[in-house]
Amino acid sequence: MNIEIKLSKKPIEYEKAICLLEKRITELKEKKTNELIWVLEHPSIFTAGASYKKNEILDTRIKIKKTNRGGKITWHGPGQKVFYFVIDLNYRKKDIRAFISIIEKTIIQTLKEYKIETFPDRKNIGIWTNHENKKKKIASIGIRIKKWVAYHGFSININNTLNNYKKIIPCGIIDKEVTNLKQIKNQNYNGIDKKIVKNFIKYLKIWVF
Repeated sequence: MNIEIKLSKKPIEYEKAICLLEKRITELKEKKTNELIWVLEHPSIFTAGASYKKNEILDTRIKIKKTNRGGKITWHGPGQKVFYFVIDLNYRKKDIRAFISIIEKTIIQTLKEYKIETFPDRKNIGIWTNHENKKKKIASIGIRIKKWVAYHGFSININNTLNNYKKIIPCGIIDKEVTNLKQIKNQNYNGIDKKIVKNFIKYLKIWVF
């Protein structure tokens, strides 16, 4: 399993990252490159997936970047880890639900290593936690499949501002809140990107024909 791993320290512009992912897909199909895992942060940006609705924008002054990933509106920015990938499902099981389960297990296991219990929700995609007697979202998932190559990925809130989520209905979910790891447990999260990569590869290796 030849997967290139990139861990970017400086923020990467959203458009630049997506452009690189799209290029990687083409090169992967032509067998010119390897699969990719890329962990980074973006400068502040609101992105809208294929199924978003305009009434999910609460502050009409904000700019929205439309994308071709699945899901609805979310925010990316400093203090949030974004985990992108380009993974070829042609050489694995062509099972999107099973692949999303790998992503969910990756996030849950990684946060368990920080003594934080989280869980998936079949009705509302993403990873959730119980905090302050409320169910709150800690990680978002939005992928796209192109000729059985999976790309885009997921994000985990570490110590980002939560104010921007008040300007939208995040992921189209009205009655639930968004939180970050620092609010749940104020501890050192340095190195979480490497733990995410380790766990993702572990579950990916298990997932064979």
